[in-house]
Amino acid sequence: MRVAILSSGGKDSASAWWWALCQGWDVDYLVTMCVTSGDSMMFQVPGTEIVEHQARLAGIQWVPIKTNGEQEVEISHLEDGLKRLDIDALVTGALRSDYQKSRIERMCHSLGIISYNPLWHQSPLDHITGLVANGFGVMITSVACEGLDQSWLGKILDNQSLDDLIKLSNHHRFNVDGEGGEYETIVVSGPHFTGSLVIDGQVNWYGRRGELSIDSVSVSLNC
Repeated sequence: MRVAILSSGGKDSASAWWWALCQGWDVDYLVTMCVTSGDSMMFQVPGTEIVEHQARLAGIQWVPIKTNGEQEVEISHLEDGLKRLDIDALVTGALRSDYQKSRIERMCHSLGIISYNPLWHQSPLDHITGLVANGFGVMITSVACEGLDQSWLGKILDNQSLDDLIKLSNHHRFNVDGEGGEYETIVVSGPHFTGSLVIDGQVNWYGRRGELSIDSVSVSLNC
């Protein structure tokens, strides 16, 4: 099975990618939708340039596809990009967005390939704890909810910070996996990488929300 991963560089994409590798499939491409307008109904906007560096660490090809993020048009941009690839399936990290999942499934049917969504309706707590337990370096790059302040920006989740996140999510009643937009992530290390990414950036705080602006990315290879 030759597959492409629809990847934004975040935790959901990384988890779906790892799932595909565990099936014994050939992951030939990381496909990233690069939104030029700053807004999209389907795809993550900030931090997607990180996927190019993730692809280098995994030794596979990165396929960036530009879109202006226009509703109901951006999916056609993805379809046009996938037509050029020799693949049997597309694997996504869709968790609970019926809007995204249904459109990708229809597009894959049109292309004659299979759509896999291995995380679909996975328990939020199981999802985030499983990533940390399996050695994924999940860095929080933006926060936008009560309970998460600027100290979380640039933090890589470990057992202690995950425990703190769970407690805050219970107290403030936000989604612990960030599926409601409470926070965004990038993955800087994991079992599918030959090294890790070193991020240099600046924290931008806007009163009740904030983001990590990435200035540079370097690669640290495993010895």
